[in-house]
Amino acid sequence: MAENKCFIYVAAAASIVTVVLIVILVPLSFSGVEYYEFGFKRQKSTGTVDTKQVYSGGKHFIGPDYEFKIFKATAHYVDLRDVTVFTSDKLEIKLDVQYQYFLREEDLPTLHRNYDLFYDNVVKTSAIDALKGEAPKFSTREYITNRNAIETALYNGVRERLGGICCLQSCSLYEFACPPGCKNSSSCDPSTDKGLWVNVKYFQLGAVEIPSDVEDRFLRSLTLKEDADREKLLQEAQVVRKTTEAMVRDIQNQATEILQEAQVQSELIGTISTANFTANVEKARAEGLKNLYQQLGLTTQEMKNSFDYLRTLRLLENVHFTVDFQQRIVGNFK
Repeated sequence: MAENKCFIYVAAAASIVTVVLIVILVPLSFSGVEYYEFGFKRQKSTGTVDTKQVYSGGKHFIGPDYEFKIFKATAHYVDLRDVTVFTSDKLEIKLDVQYQYFLREEDLPTLHRNYDLFYDNVVKTSAIDALKGEAPKFSTREYITNRNAIETALYNGVRERLGGICCLQSCSLYEFACPPGCKNSSSCDPSTDKGLWVNVKYFQLGAVEIPSDVEDRFLRSLTLKEDADREKLLQEAQVVRKTTEAMVRDIQNQATEILQEAQVQSELIGTISTANFTANVEKARAEGLKNLYQQLGLTTQEMKNSFDYLRTLRLLENVHFTVDFQQRIVGNFK
């Protein structure tokens, strides 16, 4: 009887201890991951991290000896200031850029294996290297006049350097999740084709600083070009002016020739008209004298000459005729 009681006491004590342990350990076995975090299960006693499963937001039963090693699931904001790069015309400029990247959940084990939690500086230096590689493809003038194209090119360079050349599993994740020419994810090598295993979703090109000496040289080159263009325009204007003057002289010469020809034609017509008039008058005079001679009965040439002589004298204003004298006298009478 005593043995039974002892057994009952032991069983009851064990049950109580078990219940107490359950009450204590079960809550301790739950650990939480916030909605803006990713996590790996890590054993507290040994520090070993289990990367087989990536945990997202929520409460998870992982055991009392485990906790979560947390990674940021939201955007990582990077602001790069005064990044020194060279342009295609060998001039040094400085760029301000901002970009935002996100960790890939499916590639988080690879990222952890390579960089643990210290990936941020690696991502930043790799982005700077990408900028230095893309910047020399454009001239200093283009950095002033064609910012949109440059921003796109720089973004593509940074995105490819940090995110690799593989298509994402979900092409609808963001605009460049599956860029043209990307490699199918099933055939990608995670260690060589996926960059640094992050997605660069956004990129902004800020200020472009041209050092004063470089700016002076650039402005001088622009001024020289403008001066050359001005000189070219002046030369073209001089050529046009000379051509116009030659055209004016040609037109004036043509007008003079036309005027002179018109004057000659006018004189010719006047001369011909005068000659025709004189001929017609003389012809009419001859016809009139012929009729007069016939009516007066002047048949001999002597009589006709005498008549013409008298008619001529009659037409003279300073000649006076007298009659009934034995002698004809012709003279001036005042």
